[in-house]
Amino acid sequence: MIDADDVRAAARVLDGVAHRTQPMTSRTLGEHVVLKPECLQRGGAFKFRGAYNKIASLPKGTPVVAYSSGNHAQAVALAARLLGARATILMPEDAPVSKVEATRGYGAEIVTYDRYNEDREALGTALAAERGLELVRPYDDPLVMAGQGTAALELVEDAGPFDVLVTPVGGGGLIAGTATIGRALGVKRIVGVEPEAGDDWRQSLARGERIRIDVPRTIADGLQTDRPGRLTWEVGRRLVDEVVTVTDAQIVAAMRFAFERLKLVIEPSGAVGIAAVLEGLVVGGRVGVIVSGGNVGAERFAQLIA
Repeated sequence: MIDADDVRAAARVLDGVAHRTQPMTSRTLGEHVVLKPECLQRGGAFKFRGAYNKIASLPKGTPVVAYSSGNHAQAVALAARLLGARATILMPEDAPVSKVEATRGYGAEIVTYDRYNEDREALGTALAAERGLELVRPYDDPLVMAGQGTAALELVEDAGPFDVLVTPVGGGGLIAGTATIGRALGVKRIVGVEPEAGDDWRQSLARGERIRIDVPRTIADGLQTDRPGRLTWEVGRRLVDEVVTVTDAQIVAAMRFAFERLKLVIEPSGAVGIAAVLEGLVVGGRVGVIVSGGNVGAERFAQLIA
């Protein structure tokens, strides 16, 4: 479990390393809606925050391993390089080419697996034991959750106060960190957004327990988790008020909106919060939305919005 002091400690670790991405508004969304464009973060996504906070806590030069479809992969690879460590990344065979190339470009070794028929957690744990590596989990780690929460901390400090904070939900690291610091800073409601095809968090909150689903088929590759994380669920079940869902078509519309109106290139997973606002699914006072990432290749982006 984490508390607000853990998020503030992570902010000190990240000071001068992570970009303090500047809040944005759009008259179309409404002046009461403020976006935090983590698509402009180092590595192209908020994931850099948690990865760096975790790896910086290890003895210098500790080799690490992670499993990810792309954003956490790039974040771990970049953080490891900055901190003088070697990184091995387990990535699904169908991960976006742009994310694979970027991860390799940061100097990481890539090992592939079949996301629909193999268990990445089991593979990652086995690889860590076999090679003597430190496993950097994508969300189920207190230091990772605290690091992700620094995006919300900055948003409130720079543009608050807010009545509602909105984040994408995959494994839950971002919403766990956001909810932890948001509640401490007086935010009234914490809302998560999932792709309609992958509503494991929505189902879990409705039933009051972690629900497992099949790996979802959605364009939002960063949100293709099959159940909430064990640690992130413990935070989410207490502090998250609601999880709403958006369709792939609504996600694409949000990507187009961000490109045409905000001049931002956002990947599908990063666009779900904007999609929820555009669809009227998030209401109530001042709203802060974390735009989680922008790691989408030019060809894929053009293909989606065509």
